[in-house]
Amino acid sequence: MPEDLRSFLQSAAMDGLVDWQAYETVRHLFSVSYADIELAVLEQGLFPQRYKAQYQLFQPEGQLRLYQARVAVVGCGGLGGFLVEELARVGVGRLLIIDPDVFDESNLNRQLLATIDSLGEPKVEVAAARIANINPAVAVNPVELFLTEENGEQLLAGTDVVVDALDSIAARRELGNVCRRMDLPLVHGAVAGWYGQLAVQPPGEDLISRLYPHPPQPEMEAFSDNFAAGVAAVASLQAALVIRIILKDILPVGRWFSLDLKSMDIDHVDFIEK
Repeated sequence: MPEDLRSFLQSAAMDGLVDWQAYETVRHLFSVSYADIELAVLEQGLFPQRYKAQYQLFQPEGQLRLYQARVAVVGCGGLGGFLVEELARVGVGRLLIIDPDVFDESNLNRQLLATIDSLGEPKVEVAAARIANINPAVAVNPVELFLTEENGEQLLAGTDVVVDALDSIAARRELGNVCRRMDLPLVHGAVAGWYGQLAVQPPGEDLISRLYPHPPQPEMEAFSDNFAAGVAAVASLQAALVIRIILKDILPVGRWFSLDLKSMDIDHVDFIEK
């Protein structure tokens, strides 16, 4: 970054905060991207004004870690839509979004990115456009494909954290296998009605195959009823786990959490001995 750009940001900061108007001015004067501006702000120990409400939580050092992370969200429907938005709003700098599907009318009750105008549109493209409106400093790579064991390593190359937002046991098992081979942490989540589950598969482990030890039978893949609040609850917990992984917090890895929204209970089982 040019020294005069850094000097401009220092002079534009108010109490260490840089507002969006300063971003726009810098972009016009120096012909640099929002992402480059964000990096320059955070590398100087400054803080974007739009993240002010999370300053005490992350501090500039943590916010820089979030910006530098690359997170893959596999599935961009119910869980994935909430995840993508929450991660973009918190300031995760690079998002890889993988989903081959388009929105249909049955998605409207529970999928954050589904609207009347988006029906028939690719989910990943709608997500990318949404993020551009929320946080243009986030670099988004939308991939309109199925992730499989054959293409998974290529698609996930360079990723720091992977999030399972899928709705198929077979696809989850494949994703778990790919992440195990690549030594990538995987944040699993699933929801059915009032109930949900989540877990962190540590790098090199096989937690997903242990959660789903048998190949899926047709009756296991029957679609369960879901509603927005249940989906959002599980997705938000997944997002919190992703953030903790990026910040290198101590995590309950190898632990399976079961969420019952009717009774408001969360139980857990340890699958990997410490």
